Amino acid sequence: MQKTKKVTFVLPAEIVADASHGLLLGEFNNWDKDNGFSLKKSKDGSMKTTVQLEAGKSYEYRYLLDGGRWVNDDSASHYTHVYQFGVANCVVSVPDENVFRNTKTEIDPAPLAVREKKSAPGRKKVKEQKETDDLTKVEGIGKKIAELLNAEGILSYADLAKSPVKRLKALLEIAGPKFSVHQPSSWPKQAKLAAAGKWDELAALQKELKGGK
Repeated sequence: MQKTKKVTFVLPAEIVADASHGLLLGEFNNWDKDNGFSLKKSKDGSMKTTVQLEAGKSYEYRYLLDGGRWVNDDSASHYTHVYQFGVANCVVSVPDENVFRNTKTEIDPAPLAVREKKSAPGRKKVKEQKETDDLTKVEGIGKKIAELLNAEGILSYADLAKSPVKRLKALLEIAGPKFSVHQPSSWPKQAKLAAAGKWDELAALQKELKGGK
């Protein structure tokens, strides 16, 4: 018998904007609009719905709001890019253990920077820490954008330096209007200088980006 878990999907108010209704669509309903899960709008402006999903599996999903506007939430465990359509889908991983989790705050909660691995038998588990950097040192990246990049696995200057601008633009686009206005074209170049410890050159470049101010 297949185990299922209740999963609550929450779409933040800033992404909902002036939408009055919407649907949750994904692999769990074959992206069928006629069988979509209706979103209920809360007093704080967010929208949510709770569905039963098979445990131990991952699903791609998106939200369709009134007016035909497709959006993603900014708290998915990660994203999958569908390059042939020029979009990215959210991904939710349903835990196999018997717990209730919320996609906005609790689904797949372990930071991508930290992974637990088993040590020798009889010893406690230890955490393996992946290198992380303060991405806000890159001109144009604030705390929220840094969190968005971290959620996608871009944790260090080196990660950002090798990220295609096209991918960065896609991440900002799916995160919503307040993110998509940013231009990431210089971020990989800045990150490359930061990764190499060339802070004077980075400062010069950032001054140039600010128009010499």
